[in-house]
Amino acid sequence: MAISHPAQAVFGVRTNGVVRPPLKWAGSKRWQLPHLVAYWHCNRYHRLVEPFCGGLAVTLGLMPNRALLNDINPHLINFYQWLKRGLSVNLQQENNGTSYYSHREEFNRLLYAGQGDSAEAAVLFYYLNRTGYNGLCRFNRAGEFNVPFGRYKRINYRTEFVEYKDGFKDWDLMTGHFSRISLDPADFVYADPPYDVEFRQYSKDGFGWEEQVKTAEWLAKHPGPVVLSNQATKRIKRLYRELGYTLRFVEAPRRISCTGDRTPAPEVLAIRNLPE
Repeated sequence: MAISHPAQAVFGVRTNGVVRPPLKWAGSKRWQLPHLVAYWHCNRYHRLVEPFCGGLAVTLGLMPNRALLNDINPHLINFYQWLKRGLSVNLQQENNGTSYYSHREEFNRLLYAGQGDSAEAAVLFYYLNRTGYNGLCRFNRAGEFNVPFGRYKRINYRTEFVEYKDGFKDWDLMTGHFSRISLDPADFVYADPPYDVEFRQYSKDGFGWEEQVKTAEWLAKHPGPVVLSNQATKRIKRLYRELGYTLRFVEAPRRISCTGDRTPAPEVLAIRNLPE
């Protein structure tokens, strides 16, 4: 469903409105948009590149004319590719454990059969995302989707996604390691890698400290504008400072853990080639 957003009136880049992210996604950065719009406003006619695009909350909030969106998760990108083509859901979508685990088994069967890029896999991925626990996307070491049933009281499922076909028209999609991305000098890069925390299993290969360093070093070489987002751990702050980023600290609307600690989680925006 289309929603209004202040960026639409300010930027005037897209005239067909802003659409909500089609998936539930753990760690959504929609809350960062007020911090990002001023940076984006000065670069709104450039291409927006997201090396870790995830749930697309930032891209759909900024609505660039051109974008390159990458994610290491091929099933996520397959879903977006089918949205771009015009996806319709003809699956019987039911909010119960029996249906959920049956569809999860079918999804994993398609992956095993090498049919993970099919429209059927995209439809099942959407259903599993909406019905599974907390919007998680998790795979075991065998590459099988293993998120448990979510037990929501009510879920509003969609069957048509017509607005995404138009919105994605001039956006390029790719899946793979971020190092495969070919950046143009003027690209505006917003990078939100998996955070420097214990849980990083968004794909079967994970994302460790070495990858954090490679990401920061890769973007430090980019001559265009960069906003790099991460949890403000001591080693992340030290890494970004040593590479010459300007650090801006923001308070995320989430908590550090579910163990009783209700302290707001500090996060950092590492900025390069942008006015302060």
